[in-house]
Amino acid sequence: MSKTIFITGASSGIGKTTAIYFAERGWNVAATMRKPQEEVELVKYKTIKCYALDVMDEESIEKAFHWAIQDFGAIDVLLNNAGYAALGPFEAADKYQIAKQFDTNVIGLMSVCQQFIPYFRERKSGSIINISSVGGRITFPLYSLYHGTKWAVEGFTESLSFELKPFNIKVKIIEPGAIKTDFYDRSPDLLKKEGLHVYDAYVDKISANFLRAAASAPGPEVVAKIIWRAANSNSFKLRYAVGSGAPFILFLRRILPHAWFMGLVRRVLDRS
Repeated sequence: MSKTIFITGASSGIGKTTAIYFAERGWNVAATMRKPQEEVELVKYKTIKCYALDVMDEESIEKAFHWAIQDFGAIDVLLNNAGYAALGPFEAADKYQIAKQFDTNVIGLMSVCQQFIPYFRERKSGSIINISSVGGRITFPLYSLYHGTKWAVEGFTESLSFELKPFNIKVKIIEPGAIKTDFYDRSPDLLKKEGLHVYDAYVDKISANFLRAAASAPGPEVVAKIIWRAANSNSFKLRYAVGSGAPFILFLRRILPHAWFMGLVRRVLDRS
């Protein structure tokens, strides 16, 4: 019997690529997104079904979960992929942007986990795979809100792994570095405040360096391959770093003195 993966944020980028990657290898895929009626690519696959889900709407989470169970009979893996980034100086953020960033990337992810944990616990099997980022363990300028959410996801997921291991539920974190998707064009919510211009030159310089890094980054297929490995692993390995030197960057973070590593980040991103 084919296994089934349930994916949030499957309308683009890593989520869509992963849905196709799993479907082409014989898995059933419950691909969720806010507007499934607009999806044209995933619906071509016989083993992919699209469902409406907004991680900030608990009713939609419950409905998508039950529809997927009804259509596929069981779910083996949950992939929490939905998320976005608010980009800019923290001083420019308003209360709505701060709340939206955390509601989407943290509270929404937790809500989906709460829907699935009792189901996996009763089955005494299942995997929860949360998409974090190298930005969940290191930081860059202008991403203070995003980093706040990803560091929260890292801590939450690590603690959750202890709680669920007695029930044979594997909990894993995927930590992508820069990946060439539409994330930098579609996803960021730019933080701006009327009359606040003192950061403009700095924002322009840092943003240009981010875009330069993204242009040479690998595509989302490299992340899909790591998710595939994590989903099919019998181990309880927690973290999987992938893409654009992510493992090496995290290695440097571990071995270098904090001041040295921070200085390295500044030199790379402050280049004119």
